[in-house]
Amino acid sequence: MKNIITYTVNKNFDNELYLSVQNGEVVIKAPWYYSKGQIQNIIEEKKNWIIKKLKEYEKNKEKEYIRNEVVRLLGEDCKVKINYKNLKKPILTVEGKNIKISLPNKYKKLNRVEVLEKLIEKLYDVVASKEIEIIMEKVRKQLGFAPEDYIIKRLENKMADCIPEKRIILINPNIVQYNKETVEYILIHQFCHLKYKTHSKKFNELINSNIRSIKQYNKIMEKIKF
Repeated sequence: MKNIITYTVNKNFDNELYLSVQNGEVVIKAPWYYSKGQIQNIIEEKKNWIIKKLKEYEKNKEKEYIRNEVVRLLGEDCKVKINYKNLKKPILTVEGKNIKISLPNKYKKLNRVEVLEKLIEKLYDVVASKEIEIIMEKVRKQLGFAPEDYIIKRLENKMADCIPEKRIILINPNIVQYNKETVEYILIHQFCHLKYKTHSKKFNELINSNIRSIKQYNKIMEKIKF
């Protein structure tokens, strides 16, 4: 803990003097005529008590977090940190490889695992709506043809599917747990099904002519359900 203590002063027009530590911040309520020197003296007198309260706050803050959750996002393992606050609705932010989730206090009564699953689904929805469009356009330019439309929706036990007769590709938003190259491979595979329904010789020739690393592609496809 640093020896320098930062604090906020709120002046009032009565003789009441009050010192408190609120949410990790030192706040002094002092009469309007108190000088800066007088307030600093009070801080020095109560220094040990202030430091103790600040340490207690940091300790309790750490306890509020639920750690050791890991979520895959675009091929990276992201650590999830959850805490509870006085909020009306959940707030989720992604900072590098950290996913921070702040939940309303009322959520403490709910199943943490179920809540996390729902929030991560929403995160995947948001990321998929942005990333899939970019990758779809890249694959379209590479192959020279495209579906009439694509739909992002949750699929049971599949990351993607194709309806050749309607020229539609279905994409599970959970696909964004994989890195962009893997997503690209999956979409190239589905694009090729627009021309060939089965894994025929022509289908494989089209795949081979549009995949940079067939060995890597085959290894990835073995692990992903279609």
